[in-house]
Formats: sequence, C-alpha cells, structure tokens
Amino acid sequence: MDGDVAVEPEVDSFSLFLPLPYRVAIIVVLGIWAWGLNLHYLHLIKIDVPALIRYPPRQVVHHHYSTYRLASFLSIPLGASILLFWIITRGDKHAALQWQILPQSYLLFLTICFVVPLRRMSHTGRARFLSTLKRISIGGLAEVQDGKFGDILLADALTSYAKVLGDLFVSTCMLFSPKTASTAKPNRGCGGAYLVPLIISIPSIIRLRQCLIEYLRVRKHPTTATGWGGQHLGNALKYSSAFPVIILSALQRGYDPNQFHMSEAGLFRLWMLFVFINSFYSFYWDVAKDWDLTLFSKSRERNNPDHPWGLRRHRYFHAQELYYIAIVVDFLLRCTWSFKLSPHLDHFNDLEGGIFLMELLEVVRRWIWIFFRVETEHQRAYKGANLDDSPILLGDFGANGPKIDED
Repeated sequence: MDGDVAVEPEVDSFSLFLPLPYRVAIIVVLGIWAWGLNLHYLHLIKIDVPALIRYPPRQVVHHHYSTYRLASFLSIPLGASILLFWIITRGDKHAALQWQILPQSYLLFLTICFVVPLRRMSHTGRARFLSTLKRISIGGLAEVQDGKFGDILLADALTSYAKVLGDLFVSTCMLFSPKTASTAKPNRGCGGAYLVPLIISIPSIIRLRQCLIEYLRVRKHPTTATGWGGQHLGNALKYSSAFPVIILSALQRGYDPNQFHMSEAGLFRLWMLFVFINSFYSFYWDVAKDWDLTLFSKSRERNNPDHPWGLRRHRYFHAQELYYIAIVVDFLLRCTWSFKLSPHLDHFNDLEGGIFLMELLEVVRRWIWIFFRVETEHQRAYKGANLDDSPILLGDFGANGPKIDED
C-alpha cells in the first residue's frame, strides 16, 4: 500500500477493530455452534433430527458432539487470528491495510476445513453438507424419503446468510482490487452496483425453485392431504417478495436523480411498502405454516380448549411460554427494518457495526426458528399431520439410492 493518506482506502473504526473477513468467519462459526445446540437440545427431548433429515445413524457418538468438535476446531484459530491482528495493528489504519493477509488466511483455512476430508473433523457431516449444498445450489430437492426436509432446512438457513454471502463476495473482491484492501471500509459496490444484490438474492431463488418443484410434484400425484398444492405456491410467493426489497435497496444505495423518474423519498416509500409485505408475510408463514400454530387461524381453532390460546394440541416443548417468546422474538427480528423509521436510528442499518449486529441477530432468529420447525416436522411425522411429508424410517431407504428431482 502507498503511504499517502490521500490515496489510501478509507478504514472505518469498526473495520479497524473487526475487518469484514473476520465478521464473515465469526457468523459462519457461530452458525455451526448454533446447529450443535439445536441438535443437542432436540436430542435431549427425544426428537431424532438425524432421522428426520435422513442422516446415517451412529452407534456411540451423538451428532451434536461431532458438531461441537468441529466448531471448537474452527473457533480456536479464529480467536488466535483475531488476537494476533489486534496485537500487530494496534488500531493503526496503515497496519490494518497492510495485514489483510491475516483475516483472509483464516477464510482460506475455513474453506479448506469444509473441503479437505479430515477424518477426525466430522468427515461424514461435512461430506453430507457439501453433497446437499451441491444439490440445492441449483434449486434441487430430494424426495421425501431421501431427505427433502434436510434440503429445505439448509436452503432456508442460506436465506438467513444471504447478506453474509454478499459480504464474503465483497471481501474477496476487495482483496483482489488494486485500489483497496479487504480490511478497509467495505465497498459493497465492488464488482458493479448489482452484482452483490444478485448474490444476496441467490438463496431466495433456490427456495423459490424448490417450492415450485414441490408444487409440480403435488400436481402430478395429488392426495387429500396435499390438496392442489396451493400452499407451495404461497410459499413461493413469500420468497418472491424478497426480490423487490433487494432491488430497491440497491437502487437507493446508488440513487442518481438524473437516472430515476422518482424522487429519493418516493423510492424509499416504495421500498418500505415491499419490505413491510415481505416481513409480515414471512412472519405469518413462520408461525402458521412452518410451526403449525393457530395464532392466525379462525377463532374457533385459535381458542380451542384442547390447547393454549394460539398454539396447538401436540407440543414437545412443555413450557407454553417458549412458544409465545419465539413468536415475539421472530416478529421483532423480522421487523428490524423499522429502525429506518426512527429519526435517531435511521442510519443504524448503514453503519458497519449495525450491519454486523443485524446479521448476527438473523442467525439467532434462524436458530430459534429451527427448534420449532424441527419440532413441527416431528409432530407431522408421528401425529398424522401432512402424511405426504412424513419421514420414512432409515431402514426403509430404497435399494436403488436417492431419488432427486432437479427439474
């Protein structure tokens, strides 16, 4: 880097403390810890997650232990790398720009850990993750008996990591740019004004295609349990509602009054309309469809004496307060965009620290969502709801291998 301040990239205070590559790494590693906690607690209440996602059973070691081991293996060098970065740079802008190799080296290490077949580091789990990721990356979806639920869980998790994927691209783009460094203030226009929004939209595109595959399957083989497939079209519409939000966010970031036939205030109001639709539709779907709760059902079903108000009859989490807390937290975290309505917090989502916090909170929301989504799938399997999606025991696998629909 040139020592001339006038030509050196800008480094904001938060990036000086925690550069973008480290933020991406922290959220990825946190997600692995969160998945381990999901597996652990659900195992304690006798919900067999591996069976629901068609993961091969183990004789001795539980799946959450190997997940914790992998998370620990990734966390120790991450903590050491961040500490070394702080010691070397000591808050100095020039040193931070010169030592971008440290955070980027850890991202490379993280990638290698998922790709290289290290037997002691959850080899089977990582191999399963990569094979599933490969299938869903083009919108593919396994058949019910071959792990459809696992495909859906991973694809839904990716939607919560959409902005993290965008940050990963930005970090890589800045690394190879001769005019900046990946430890500088993130340039989310790196690679073009619309490339990052396109990357952010990929997880929603994946889930949209999966919903359409489910709809076509139902149309081919309709049953009284599945109906005509309207629920899958409704789910597809939910993911489609994310696209106007992403596009309008990009347009606001690069607003030029000479190119738009709309004022900046008008563009913001249009963005508010679509983000409102997306947030409340997604919240409704979380509660009513993903968790099968009766909060939005007809009064007779919502007030049924067989279950607490707004919940359902069969529940694995015995404390009904957990369901109400989950509903409130899901609603609040679906509506973080409302900060922009406050005159004091309107720029919070534009600050690097604020962006990082919002990404962390989305991972937390998804972590909570998984508990109740898996519990709901278990109820559907063993209480008779939605028999078409009921799991088949691992011993019932077909001899000819998985049947995957990627059309």
